[in-house]
Amino acid sequence: MQYENELKALKKSGRFRTREVLNINIKDFASNDYLGLAHNKELHIESCKVLNETEIHSSKASMLVNGYHQIHKDFEDALCAANNFEAGVVLGSGFNANIALIESLVRKGDRLFMDELYHASGVLASNLNGIDVVFFKHNDMKELRFLLQNSTAKRKIVAVEGIYSMDGDLCSKEVFSIADEFNALLIVDEAHSSGVIGKSLMGVFDYYDIKIKSNYIKMGTLGKAYGSFGAFILASEHIITYLLNRAKPIIYATSLSLYDTLLAHNSLKFILKNAELLKSQIEMNQKIVYEELDIKVDGLIVPIVIDDNHKVLKIKKELFDLGYGVGAIRQPTVSKAIIRLIARVGESPKILRALCQNLAKIQ
Repeated sequence: MQYENELKALKKSGRFRTREVLNINIKDFASNDYLGLAHNKELHIESCKVLNETEIHSSKASMLVNGYHQIHKDFEDALCAANNFEAGVVLGSGFNANIALIESLVRKGDRLFMDELYHASGVLASNLNGIDVVFFKHNDMKELRFLLQNSTAKRKIVAVEGIYSMDGDLCSKEVFSIADEFNALLIVDEAHSSGVIGKSLMGVFDYYDIKIKSNYIKMGTLGKAYGSFGAFILASEHIITYLLNRAKPIIYATSLSLYDTLLAHNSLKFILKNAELLKSQIEMNQKIVYEELDIKVDGLIVPIVIDDNHKVLKIKKELFDLGYGVGAIRQPTVSKAIIRLIARVGESPKILRALCQNLAKIQ
């Protein structure tokens, strides 16, 4: 077998991965369904009702052929209105969105400045076509400023996350003013912050009350807080027009499914309508995590450093046997193995507290 030695090495180091069929009886503190909307049957039924009344149920083609539907446009318009951006585009996944942004925006003579903890999709994209990329220390605005100050690149593009997927911390507010100072494009991956923080739960722009400018680009995913599937990019009309003409994951892929688009649109309406209630539930869960684990979190990602690949798997198994699902994240995803607990609004505060108490005993 061609890769037998590589697989053996992964097993020995505790880095071997498998996939398991979801056990719906396990309390879910592992997924990114932050608001529990993947369980909201009313949103599903309403989306199916609208889809049943349309002539077709499939996107059928790329957006630039004949796969751009009114359903897509309505959702893009709603996202722009909710986030104060000029224009937007929906596409197949957050992974594809990062590929689309970085591969198309960073041209010859440009330089990409990327936080060292940026998502793997962005890191992969930065390796394409000889892209000139520099990684700066996580959330180190002093280093970012120094790098930008000493760059002679034609265009400067900065990439950060709103909330980082493994550490769970916020990007620095200073990154917005630094991008402005050096006339840099700023990509903010809001996969884990959109729907979780901010006055209207729209994410880090909303949280920091940032006035939207033409050099800001927001990417968000629909498979997390929105309980659907896919992603969106919001930016100036100029940038979105450019992406439609250069971004391969937009040009050459079938457009986002109509069902997922409808479901995400209904989720957006639900989030905006119930923002205050959802925020109070999020704050309650953050309070429970702090009381039981002495960990303060900005969103709903709770990273617990174990630094032992085999031990995190053991802890995950022990919690699973007690009826709780958590993530056991190992290298190379993180530098030190962690238990990744998602304090989802979808599970009750009582169950979250019980999980934290059990975790405190066995970690």
